[in-house]
Amino acid sequence: MNAQTELWVKVCSTDELPNNMGICAKVGDKQVAIFKITTGDSFQLYGLDNYDPFSDANVLSRGIVGDLKGHDVVASPIYKQHFILESGTCLEQEDVSIPVYKVRDSAGMIEVLLGQPA
Repeated sequence: MNAQTELWVKVCSTDELPNNMGICAKVGDKQVAIFKITTGDSFQLYGLDNYDPFSDANVLSRGIVGDLKGHDVVASPIYKQHFILESGTCLEQEDVSIPVYKVRDSAGMIEVLLGQPA
């Protein structure tokens, strides 16, 4: 998919996405966990597959976010493994990672790039 054929899917307004928490959105046939991590007046958006490979459940959007070892992470609500929001890598078991998705703020709307993970 090149820049001219990219399809961004609107999920919600930026104001509807809670700070430092996750939501789950169905994008195409995938469940995407979307996070808005705030620092002062700015924020960073992240998108991960909602599927936790350790618990075999779609729960990562319900995890607790924080900073661990210098990374923004989400802790799975089941077994508490930490996944780096930027890369999807598990901090406790680095050979395990989950897909990440491109997320952006476009004129006040949160959008996820439809298609293959980033």
